[in-house]
Amino acid sequence: MLNSNEKKTVAFFDVDGTLLKSTIVHYYIWMRSAKFWSPLKLIWIVGYLPKILYYLILDKISRPLFNKVFYRSYRGMNAAEIKGLATEMFETYLRPKIFSEAVSEIQEHKQQGRSIVLVTGSIDFIVQPIADYFDVDVALTPQLREENGKFTGELTTAPLIGEQKAEAIQAFAEQHNISLKDSYAYGDSQSDLPMLECVGNPVVVNPGKSLREKALDSGWEMHEWL
Repeated sequence: MLNSNEKKTVAFFDVDGTLLKSTIVHYYIWMRSAKFWSPLKLIWIVGYLPKILYYLILDKISRPLFNKVFYRSYRGMNAAEIKGLATEMFETYLRPKIFSEAVSEIQEHKQQGRSIVLVTGSIDFIVQPIADYFDVDVALTPQLREENGKFTGELTTAPLIGEQKAEAIQAFAEQHNISLKDSYAYGDSQSDLPMLECVGNPVVVNPGKSLREKALDSGWEMHEWL
């Protein structure tokens, strides 16, 4: 953990699309269909495709709204069972999707004495194996509410998206006496813009058109990771 009495610089990293190639929808599909017999899994995934289209449209309208609506998909699912699948999902599905350049980038920051903090809209139990793999100091994540051992489908806080990410970073920095002007932030999407703008060293990874144009106009560091 970070020592709150010691002045530090931090490298903040978004997760989905920045450290690895996946999304919160992919996580849900994997967990929801993990125990299905193979033919049934294919049938379920095909039946789920119209929902994916709906979520894509909703995401274009408002990513925070999309996150709130999407996480309702977990309503009624056994919390302990789903959490127990997280490590298996990481080893079999997510680990091969990690960008090798991300591993090197994080290692370089550690060698320069910076702490690593993940800031993501993905839920805590999914992110934990990723955080363990990278051996990061802290992961700032949302959580799903639980009642009677089942997920309610509601988050315990606002979705960690857009301005919420910047606010979480600023609160974390104040709590731990961190210099944001000397810190770094890595993100891949337009929704990461507030997070990128609140540090002195923003870095964009595999950006879309809008974020790429912003990075070029602002002279930000930019990476294409494969």
